[in-house]
Amino acid sequence: MSFTVGGLFYQETVIAADLYVKNQDWTKVREEIFKTNLFQSRTSTALERVCREVLSRLKLLSIEQLKIIQDGSRQEQLQILWVAVCKRYSFIRDFAVEVIREKFLLMDYSLSEENYTIFFDTKAEWHEELERLKDSTKKKLKQVLFRILREAEITSEANIILPAILTKRVAKALIPKKSDESGIYMVLPVSDTDFKEWIK
Repeated sequence: MSFTVGGLFYQETVIAADLYVKNQDWTKVREEIFKTNLFQSRTSTALERVCREVLSRLKLLSIEQLKIIQDGSRQEQLQILWVAVCKRYSFIRDFAVEVIREKFLLMDYSLSEENYTIFFDTKAEWHEELERLKDSTKKKLKQVLFRILREAEITSEANIILPAILTKRVAKALIPKKSDESGIYMVLPVSDTDFKEWIK
């Protein structure tokens, strides 16, 4: 649940992805970020926290996906950043597939806090650690998740689900290379039919 550290971290992630594509070495990326405080954090503690969060997401992506964050259009970058968040946090991935995608396929585009509450309560029945969270932490989780959704343009400011249109480059970068990547495109508001068309 460490995604409460912040939001999507768009600027920081693009910087880190660019460094990795050029260096192909995560240790060097981290050193470069700290050497000149590339994330412009106010304190070394904040820099450490944000750097750890950003790199933990990026390390789950393929080089093809990282290159899209490096030089893709803003829309392409946001889509891959959202995929990275979902790969990093199964809680968010499940929410994306079980709530957002289901609503999208039913053409019900309004996402409410009640939708989140029902999802959380259902998960808490199977995961005691969620039930044990403080109310303040539960509130923060919801706030940050909804902020990430808006920053990634999965939803609008009014919490309306925005259908995703993928370029061929993004779609092909989401074709699974191994079993744990199967169906990762489903974290985006897209239909199976459209996805198959994009990868042709």
